[in-house]
Amino acid sequence: MFAAWWSRAFRPPRTIWPTREGWWLLFAAVGLGFAAMNTGNNLLYLLVSMLLGLIVVSGILSERSMRGLRISMTMPGEIYAGRPALFGAAVVNRKPWAASYSITLEILGREARPRLLYVPRLASGAEHFFTWEDVLPRRGRQQLAGVRITTRFPFGLFLKAGRAVVGPDVVVYPSVGAISLERVALLGIGETVSRRGRASDLFNLREYRWGDDPRLIHWRSTAKAATLMVRELGAEATVHTRIILDPTGPGEASCLEAGLSEAASLAVHLLRSGASVELVGPGVDVALGSGRPHERRILTALALYELGARIAPTAAPAERGRSPVSLREIRVALGQARPQSA
Repeated sequence: MFAAWWSRAFRPPRTIWPTREGWWLLFAAVGLGFAAMNTGNNLLYLLVSMLLGLIVVSGILSERSMRGLRISMTMPGEIYAGRPALFGAAVVNRKPWAASYSITLEILGREARPRLLYVPRLASGAEHFFTWEDVLPRRGRQQLAGVRITTRFPFGLFLKAGRAVVGPDVVVYPSVGAISLERVALLGIGETVSRRGRASDLFNLREYRWGDDPRLIHWRSTAKAATLMVRELGAEATVHTRIILDPTGPGEASCLEAGLSEAASLAVHLLRSGASVELVGPGVDVALGSGRPHERRILTALALYELGARIAPTAAPAERGRSPVSLREIRVALGQARPQSA
């Protein structure tokens, strides 16, 4: 019980800090108070009482506006390093009848000054959804910056802020770029299977996805649909591929990130072309598969790759107990910007 009281006393649910106008009000109240005590002038006592009453009313109304507000955050399904991602947060007013006024959502990030999203009025039981873009510069598991609710209601004299809601842990995928058709054509041969892919015959039209070749954009359909559309070409064969992470390159962090980004770009390109992809390397072993769930598995393995995993030897395909299948192998050096065909 004492611990709970101590926590409430030294970790209040809200903090309050005077604005510039609030500091002027406090200085005026203190100055008039000293003058009233020295002179005994009743008019000065009346002015001090009015200023102190204004402070009390401001605190009561701002607390009433803040009470009953709840925040819930929404995360994007996929986050890539260095690429803008769209985040969201919903603010709900759970008060049974009173509205909240002049509500500001502060996004606490890496910037010195937080970003502010403002709503002038939130009715009882209403919900307001905020969205913002952020760029996470590095891959791996990260905890997102928190958000908190603030208000200067009603007079702008004090800034009252609630406790920050800390964002969840997310996995940031390596940076993914476009792979040219010429480079993919030079990356070896192996077992093939007929399906959609890259050729000269039009197979389908679909929305543009990150990693698609810009030369496949169908501008006439893009103008009609008001969104980027790309051509999906029919191919005689799509090559099943094994991507091998080769840890023989230099150990600089920048070189490692370039290699992982290259592997991620190749995997995304091949999987979205209809191929099956396997990822192997020191400490990494993702079985052969296809489709968007498999794409996420590969990107997650690359996102969580650590330098210490290099010391583990890579087992041969037969030693892993997999069914023997002839796969095209692409060896990506973790330290070189371009992959080399095995």
